[in-house]
Amino acid sequence: MAEQKRDYYEVLGVDKNADDAAIKKAYRQLAKKYHPDMNPGDAEAEKKFKEASEAYAILSDPDKKRQYDQFGHAAFDGGMGGGGGFDFSDMDMGDIFGDIFGDLFGGGSRRRSANNGPMKGANLRAAVRITFEEAAFGCEKEIEITLKDECQTCHTTGAKPGTSPETCSKCGGKGKVVYTQQSFLGMVQNVQTCPDCHGTGKIIKEKCPDCRGTGYIAKRKKIKVSIPAGIDNGQSVRIREKGEPGANGGPRGDLLVEVNVSRHPIFQRQDMNIYSTAPISFAQAALGGEVRISTIDGDILYDVKPGTQTDTRIRLKGKGIPSLRNSSIRGDHYVTLVVQVPTGLNEEAKEALRRFDEACGQSLKKQNGAAHAEKHGKKKGFMGKIKESLEDM
Repeated sequence: MAEQKRDYYEVLGVDKNADDAAIKKAYRQLAKKYHPDMNPGDAEAEKKFKEASEAYAILSDPDKKRQYDQFGHAAFDGGMGGGGGFDFSDMDMGDIFGDIFGDLFGGGSRRRSANNGPMKGANLRAAVRITFEEAAFGCEKEIEITLKDECQTCHTTGAKPGTSPETCSKCGGKGKVVYTQQSFLGMVQNVQTCPDCHGTGKIIKEKCPDCRGTGYIAKRKKIKVSIPAGIDNGQSVRIREKGEPGANGGPRGDLLVEVNVSRHPIFQRQDMNIYSTAPISFAQAALGGEVRISTIDGDILYDVKPGTQTDTRIRLKGKGIPSLRNSSIRGDHYVTLVVQVPTGLNEEAKEALRRFDEACGQSLKKQNGAAHAEKHGKKKGFMGKIKESLEDM
């Protein structure tokens, strides 16, 4: 009498309403615990591992799970009269192990088949340096890179003129080979890229002397790069189909040009806004007047209000960086005004400042007078004490 199978939910230790994540987690724990590599020579552990893998194979598949929930084990043993019983030994356990453990138990290499269809080529990367102003308003730059062009001798076939690539005898032109091997779980299929043709499905017996069988000739080329207005440091410009050639008739990859923006001695950027400082004289801060301020559009004259204090920030609307998506939209330029204290004054200038101070309330004399009174007050106090001592004698 055949041994009756346990309920798959019972095997994994999950509720019948468990979601995919709970089922996967439960199987992962059991597989780690009972995997034969972790329990060499333990027949019971091997049996439990196979039982858990079978349960997961059913419950992780939406269609099989639906059948199992409706008919139980009878859905896969031919008991429903359909004659289409479920043969667990034919399952590719590489798919299961690859999804759950990656390459932990060697399943990763079995879970995906080779693809010999058209494939896009790899992207190439380059870099270009531009100035702050070029980043703000855009520019044209020219870079030099190595590109692979079609070999004019073999026209990308890689074969010597007069010959043609032959169909790979190992994979039959499929670009992949299938190995079947026996394991404790049954027969397992292992799909790999063909080692002879490297997935191309073709073998070149006589290689082209110019490209040596690659089908392409590498050449140094100059390429113009259009830098859009508003680009920031570290961003890239994509040039379509200027990368590596594709495989099996696929399109070329792209060229990604990273933009490096040089630092500016005056301006600093934050998103679309620019920040800088501008010096103004003491007289300009006190009396007001026009000051010259540098912007990315050139110098402008700005009217400073009388009594402007140092570190006052002003906003120049629309004088910032253009938007990368719409160059007609620009950020603002914020300028911090810094009052410069004069140094190296001649006597005439010093006298003028003294007269200015007198007109403003004699702050210098008040401070000097207070210091003088304090200084002499201490002396007077000391002499007073001596006088008092003499009078008491």
